[in-house]
Amino acid sequence: MLKELRFLSFCLVVVQTLSFAPKQVPTLHGSESLFSTTQNDVISFNFEKPLGMILEEVVEGEPMGVYVIELADEGSATSFPEIVGLQLETVMNEDVSNLLFDDVMAKLVDAPSPVSISFLKKNGNADALSVGTPVTINVIDGDKEVTIEAKVGDNLRQVLLDNDFEVYKGLKQKLGNCGGAGQCGFCAVGVDGAWEPRSEYEDKKLKNSPESRLSCLNNIQGPANIKL
Repeated sequence: MLKELRFLSFCLVVVQTLSFAPKQVPTLHGSESLFSTTQNDVISFNFEKPLGMILEEVVEGEPMGVYVIELADEGSATSFPEIVGLQLETVMNEDVSNLLFDDVMAKLVDAPSPVSISFLKKNGNADALSVGTPVTINVIDGDKEVTIEAKVGDNLRQVLLDNDFEVYKGLKQKLGNCGGAGQCGFCAVGVDGAWEPRSEYEDKKLKNSPESRLSCLNNIQGPANIKL
């Protein structure tokens, strides 16, 4: 309920202060007539204020940035529906992908108009799902198999804990875990799904378990089978 109220309050701020008729402005990246540029896995736009974007946290309460959950009826961003579901990467060339919601909002409010915003494309993979897309996760825990719903971008460890799965088994793991800091290795789970390869850090940390991942360091990328 608290999150809903907090989210609604920011929606009202974004819609009321960043929503009017769009103005077309030239790109800051050269003299092309288009209003966007792409480079690697990032797409950039220049928007006149008001923007008309409604934003949501990638992971609630965590400094992991924000994504566009929907567009308002009015605002310069409404002409670009392709940004819905994409995470903000930079605001005026400043990285905002690892900031809290409030900090990203402050960057947007303080930015001049037009404001340059870049978005992370879908992991550079045409088949990848946008942040916030609902997906099904099949969790296998011993002889028990349970299907749960989650969203792309949700932290895997937190999703498992929120659904009352025993991520840490045994007294040593319960008392000695690092609380999701990626250090202890006790939250490792098997992941079977069309996800991006695990990180080099995980390769070193879990070198004897090539199919496992640290659930605290992985956000859900799509449907998967998770083995505890």
